[in-house]
Amino acid sequence: MLGERLRRFRLARGMSLDDLHAAIDGMVSKQALSKYERGKMRPSARILNRIASTLGVKSVQLWGEPACRVECLAYRKRARLGKKEQERIKSFVAEALEKRAWLSDRIVERNSFNLAIRVFPVNSLDDAEEAATALREKWNLGVGPITNLVNVLEGHFIHIIRVEASDKFDGISAVARDGEENELAAAIATRQGTSGDRDRLNVAHELGHLTLNPSEDVDEEKAAFRFGAAFLAPAEHLRRDVGEKRRHIPLQELGYLKRRYGMSMQALLFRMRNLEVITTSHYRRWCMDINKLGWKKREPIEIPPEMPEWFHQQVFRALSERLIDEREAEQLLDATVEKSPLKSLTERSAFVELPMDLRRSLLKEQAKRMVDYDQS
Repeated sequence: MLGERLRRFRLARGMSLDDLHAAIDGMVSKQALSKYERGKMRPSARILNRIASTLGVKSVQLWGEPACRVECLAYRKRARLGKKEQERIKSFVAEALEKRAWLSDRIVERNSFNLAIRVFPVNSLDDAEEAATALREKWNLGVGPITNLVNVLEGHFIHIIRVEASDKFDGISAVARDGEENELAAAIATRQGTSGDRDRLNVAHELGHLTLNPSEDVDEEKAAFRFGAAFLAPAEHLRRDVGEKRRHIPLQELGYLKRRYGMSMQALLFRMRNLEVITTSHYRRWCMDINKLGWKKREPIEIPPEMPEWFHQQVFRALSERLIDEREAEQLLDATVEKSPLKSLTERSAFVELPMDLRRSLLKEQAKRMVDYDQS
């Protein structure tokens, strides 16, 4: 267990054995570090503490039994994504989800969890479409566009994690379980810096991987894509907006639909072709036009990315309610936590007595710090 967790924390930080060896100032050899990870040797308490400090974790997190087991259910990547980069991303996501599960255990009642992991059997792509409708009904979302997909998922304990990675990485989904295989939390990780419309479809696609249980003769990627598109643009509502059959979809209308559903024009056209609103030939003509215009990777009309907020907000909630201490908050956030200028009633009273300009300045600075935490 020690070796496995040491390797995972190292990889999550993008460190090679050489990097770790240098970071601990050659306290032990690279070969010794390798043996620790493979379980061939066990470090002394002094060395373990130094390694833990270098990795920014408590030593107990390395040698202790983790509170949960994280399993990656699906991994969408391009063929050129290297093995080391794949392992780094998996390790990063596993650590991030472990933190969120740990925090949830302190602030959320267990009976609140209803994650719907792999609950929808899929024997055809039409089943994936029906699963998207069923999940919307289960979560009382109606049939209209979802204003903020990230908020909806975080409200159902499906955490959104942003990963710094190359454009060869698309997404990964994972679930955390306790020793009795109870589901504690789930996560969807996507690449930082992706446009808002593409990211929403990536997130919805990974939600399909979390919730669908496809049979062996169903292409899981196609099923997840069909689910994601149906979850964002339900057939009933999209047909209400564009009609049952169309011979032509103009650019101006595509722009309105992109803003309304938060999906790329290309994804919307593909969705309309699947629903037989437009013909395959019209879809292909649009694809050729998009290529000619250079819009395949970057379309007009920017949809801002949706920012995950649950984790950061709940860290500060737990800190204010003394469910965790400042050191634990800093380890969760990988950042220094500054004390609030309005910590106590006495301090709040003193704050009110300050000049208006100074009060505004303090509040502005506090708000800026909160934004920095949310975007870190």
